Amino acid sequence: MKQVLVVRLDSAGDVLLSGPAVRAVAQHPAEVTYLCSPQGRAAAQSLPGVSEIFSWASPWITAPAPAATPGHLDALTSFLADRRFDEAIILTSFHQSPLPLALLLRLAGCPRITAASVDFAGSLLDVRLKPGEDFPEDQPEAVRALQIAEAAGYALPAGDDGALAVRRPPDVTDLVGEEPYVVVHPGAAVPARAWPPLHHAALVELLAGISRRVVVTGGPAERQLTATVAGVDGVDLGGQTDFRTLAGVLKQAEVVVTGNTGPAHLAAAVGTPVVSLFSPVVPAIRWAPYKVPLELLGDQFAACRLTRARDCPVPGHPCLADVAPEEVLAAIDRLEARVHPPPPRLDAVNAAASFGDDLDEGN
Repeated sequence: MKQVLVVRLDSAGDVLLSGPAVRAVAQHPAEVTYLCSPQGRAAAQSLPGVSEIFSWASPWITAPAPAATPGHLDALTSFLADRRFDEAIILTSFHQSPLPLALLLRLAGCPRITAASVDFAGSLLDVRLKPGEDFPEDQPEAVRALQIAEAAGYALPAGDDGALAVRRPPDVTDLVGEEPYVVVHPGAAVPARAWPPLHHAALVELLAGISRRVVVTGGPAERQLTATVAGVDGVDLGGQTDFRTLAGVLKQAEVVVTGNTGPAHLAAAVGTPVVSLFSPVVPAIRWAPYKVPLELLGDQFAACRLTRARDCPVPGHPCLADVAPEEVLAAIDRLEARVHPPPPRLDAVNAAASFGDDLDEGN
């Protein structure tokens, strides 16, 4: 069987967005090895179609970047030389270059490499996608990745709609109980993408005030944040979930409220509607939760738009701080009304039946 290396050297959310491309390669059939960052390893393990994973911190993509020393590079170059892949597909965002890795792959003997690059690639790429009408930059990242795989000759099978997906998450009823709940995930790896903690806490109080259960999630380093947000009303799961368990918590939720961060894409991958508090430092058309019921909040034309800033460059962080907790509560209600519309009123049903009867009598 053909041995194909699929690469995404970013964080967990970016790895999840590559899932449709991975499925396209794996179904041909091919054995897929996934090269990811250490931060993306758990997400790569969750993707259907991945057979093997190698994680490595890239000096040209990972932030903060490790030093590009011979010793650091040796771990990757030795792996590539030992495996001798038949083909490599390098997945990147528009602002990243695939060429440093393409050079290492060439030196390791990889005979066919596909990637997107705005820069001249010379002999480093066999299939090069260039931005333009046929490969627009302003498209969802999942679509971008899938187009790169398609350029390499791999398409999704009939019946696969290209949505995000993960391997079956565990049942977490013992952790969250059996009653319905909303998940609030307040953390973000990039401060510029975070809604203020006290706004989150106020939302939890509003939900509790209308008898809605709230589960607050976060990583081990976010326990103080999740405790503040959960207060006395929410269920605080800060530091209590690994990637698979979090997938289960999100899957069993009615709605997930979060920023532009990995759990937003994980919620999409398990099919749970998302209220996305989205800072415009990166474009929503590329990184908003994909193919899932969505409410997008935040000023998408704020002064920080498209800056890719990690820390907000505008005093007061208005693009998100100006979103009131009441607006988020209203967005939750709108989402639930779309996903679970109320049954028609009895008088409306009777009126429709009467109208139908009149039509029958006229024939």
